[in-house]
Amino acid sequence: MKKLIFLFFVFASCTTLFAQKFGYVDTEYILNQIPEYKAAQAELDKASGDWEKEITAKYTEIKKLKDAFEAEKIFLTDEMMKKRQGEMDIKETEVRELQKQKFGIGGELFKKRMELVKPLQDKVYSAVKAIAEKSGLAIIFDKSSDLTMLYTSPRYDKSDDVLNYMGYNKK
Repeated sequence: MKKLIFLFFVFASCTTLFAQKFGYVDTEYILNQIPEYKAAQAELDKASGDWEKEITAKYTEIKKLKDAFEAEKIFLTDEMMKKRQGEMDIKETEVRELQKQKFGIGGELFKKRMELVKPLQDKVYSAVKAIAEKSGLAIIFDKSSDLTMLYTSPRYDKSDDVLNYMGYNKK
């Protein structure tokens, strides 16, 4: 019986020694503390707003063409109606293509985001890795992603450590 109790305590102490430590960071919070990220976001927002205005203007132009077409429809021959309808279809296709070019997968907004934000994200992830290794953490969760945490102890939040490691002071 004594041997069994001894083995139990040895086993319990071994599992305690090999217990893995976890931490978490809030990458959204970290990125919002970095001035370069704020500047990149502002540039992306401006570009996006400009492109949206351009696309909206083109859709407004198409609506005016359609309204004029509907108003003049009774005076037009079949050939003229087909021609105008074709012109409107071409303009709609061009606007959809412009929209895809600017906002679609692999579009200009995506490329610009990769150019401006990706280096900052890489910098954050490198700092997270360094903090994890320095703190002896096995896993670090990202609180700002779709990860659900019912409870988080602030003592395991490594977001400020990541910012300090990167040379940014907490605001």
